[in-house]
Amino acid sequence: MRQILSALLVLTAAFAQTPSAKQKSFLDKPTLESYVRHLFVWPAQITVAVSDPKPTGIDGIVEVSVTGSLGGASQVANFFVSKNGEKVIQGQSFDVKENPFKATIDKLKAELGPAIGTSGAPVVVTIFSDFQCPYCKEEGKMLRANLIQTYSKEVRAYFKDFPLEQIHNWAKPAAIAGRCVFREEQAKSWDFHDWVFDKQDQLKLEDFRAKFEGFLNDKKINAPNVLKCYDSKSTEDDVNRSFNLGRAVEVTSTPTIFVNGRKLAGNVSWPQLKQIIDFEVEYQKTAKNAGEDCGCDISLPSLLPK
Repeated sequence: MRQILSALLVLTAAFAQTPSAKQKSFLDKPTLESYVRHLFVWPAQITVAVSDPKPTGIDGIVEVSVTGSLGGASQVANFFVSKNGEKVIQGQSFDVKENPFKATIDKLKAELGPAIGTSGAPVVVTIFSDFQCPYCKEEGKMLRANLIQTYSKEVRAYFKDFPLEQIHNWAKPAAIAGRCVFREEQAKSWDFHDWVFDKQDQLKLEDFRAKFEGFLNDKKINAPNVLKCYDSKSTEDDVNRSFNLGRAVEVTSTPTIFVNGRKLAGNVSWPQLKQIIDFEVEYQKTAKNAGEDCGCDISLPSLLPK
């Protein structure tokens, strides 16, 4: 009898150590996915991706990102998980020594693309837009009418393509066309921007190329060169990089504007945007931790005379 009891105790102990009997942990990806699906009421058709844990600089805490995607829409949630996996906090962590938007600012570093305003300005405005989006049309016209006219020296604005192909069938061809114009004559890429939004209701996938050619001729842009670029999709990689950058900074809809890394999703009125820019202009006079002239560049000493 004692031998039977001893054997049962050994089996019980072994079962308790099997993976199926382990305590649930938020560091287990399926467990966190299930928890988040319940938290946000995300049904099965939403694809969920859970990142690997990464350090936060806070003792005993790691960060995990959860992304839910459906078609062209996505939502990102950041979670801070205790190292034992038992507790989780949703939110953001900040370093008192850094700009609260530093991570986004670093990702949005200026690259070659359509831009207006003063190089080296203390405020950088980055616009992620879709040429076929009616809300982007409203936002684009608002920005063109007010931004540089109000801030001739204080703002540098960058346009980023974020075409939502799943719902807008000519948005990506238009983005490719715009980048081709930019390659040929940089300044006239803004003429293209204004033309597309002005003609948005009249444009269709079937006749976009023909109307685009008419625009090129009207603006005296080298049509053969630009159309060759367009037909070969030479700038598609540029558009894809812009789109992927949007994903990296958690753009989930258009229009989305960033002011020195501060995210403003959806349509923003000019008074609202102006208030934020005014605040940032004043703040950067002393902070100097954002914009294109942030005073935070690190360079090696030079022996060359200045």
